[in-house]
This record gives sequence, C-alpha cells and structure tokens, in this order.
Amino acid sequence: MTKLNTKPITVWLTPSGPNPWKVVLILEELQVPYVIESFRFNDVKLKPYTDICPNGRVPAIVDPNTNLTLWESGAIIQYLEEVYDTDKKLTYESLNKRQLLNQYLHFQMSGQGPYFGQAGWFNVLHHERIPSAIERYNDQVKRFLEVLNTCLEGKAWLVGDKCTFADLSFVPWNCRLDMLLQTPPGEDPLAKYPNVQAWHHRMVDRPSWKRCMEVRDKLMDDQGLMPNGMPKGINNIQEYEAEIAREAAEKGKE
Repeated sequence: MTKLNTKPITVWLTPSGPNPWKVVLILEELQVPYVIESFRFNDVKLKPYTDICPNGRVPAIVDPNTNLTLWESGAIIQYLEEVYDTDKKLTYESLNKRQLLNQYLHFQMSGQGPYFGQAGWFNVLHHERIPSAIERYNDQVKRFLEVLNTCLEGKAWLVGDKCTFADLSFVPWNCRLDMLLQTPPGEDPLAKYPNVQAWHHRMVDRPSWKRCMEVRDKLMDDQGLMPNGMPKGINNIQEYEAEIAREAAEKGKE
C-alpha cells in the first residue's frame, strides 16, 4: 500500500495525447497521489516545460518524494512500479515474469505507439494524402495487432494470471484506433482480432480507466479541444500549425 504521507506526484501532460494516460492509469491503479499540470500542445516545445523535458514530448513527472524528474512514459511506468508497487499489484516477484512484462512494455513502446501514431498522422493529420504512406502504416498496425492477438491466444493477460502494467500500457492507443484508421461508424477495428478485443474490453471496464477518461474529458473541454486533439474551429493540421506559428510570432514581439 502507498504510504499515507506520500506527497503527490506532478504529471505534466497535454490531454489530447495517448501516452500521458498510460502513466495516469498506473497511478490510478496503484492509488498513488498525483496532480496534473495540464498545458496546451502549442507550448510543448517552450519553457517552462522544456526545462522539465528537453525532448518537448509528454508526459513527464516530478516526484517530490524522491526529488526525481523523469520523462518517457515507459521509463516512468517502470519507475512507478519499482518505487510504489510494493504489493506487486501490477507486477510479479519472479525474475522471469518481470522480464516478460518489460518485454511487452517495450513492444508497446517500439511497436504500438510509433506505428499507430504514424497511421494517425497520415490518415488524419497530414496536409496531403500519400497512398503509399497510408498503406505502409495501416499495414503495420494490422501486423502489430496480429502479433498481439497471437500472444494472447488462450490467455486472459499477457503474463501470468492477472492484469499488469504491461497490459495496461496498451489501452490508450487501442482506444484511439477507430479514429486513427478512420474506421466507419459502428465498426470495431479490433473485431478481426478477437483475443485483443476481449482483452481490451476487460481493461476499459476497469474503474481506473473510467476515472482517467473523466479527467481527460474535463481537461480537453477546458482547452476547447476536439477528439482529434485540435482546437474547436480548426479544420486541419495546416490551420493548426499556422495558429501555433502566429502565436509564437506574437510572443516574439513582446
């Protein structure tokens, strides 16, 4: 159990991205106190955030209990497990199982995140349609899901007999899949991968994920953002980039 005198961890995030919600989900599962520092995507490459994360990507955390600032969602998850999951709620004691969990976390980081992200970029955000790029990344999404479906054959969870941090790390990007692939309304993009579909449904039904989405919806609304992460009234990535450039130019005149 988390100690009662634990100070809240600050999670820096822009609410539209999937990666921050992997970290928030683990914090919710472990019942570790946290506060969210939500800011606009326009400011992700600006101070004060770049003083925390020089890479200008979210999320990052500042933990006053250990005086540690950390970025990269996979590294943050591993840190939270090592420091705060003392009851091994989302991990295991055995060496072999812990390494398998790390394997799947790396699979999420190197496979799901990049390929899903690029599919979303070329299907939704890029200013021109490039059929070869769309085909390339859509095919990689399908290949990834086929591998994941095979890994889950005959199993409820990726490793062992319980939901772990490795399983949970896949939830946010899978929840965006219909938007990333521009799936027709009423269709489930996971339907062709029944093992993945059932596994995913087990996780999104967890109270921790529902709490995450309640927080995210409020933060998105506070910033006037649409589901695709762009501000209301902005129709495409060109308009969004022009707005960001305009704001940057105005700040430069101050």
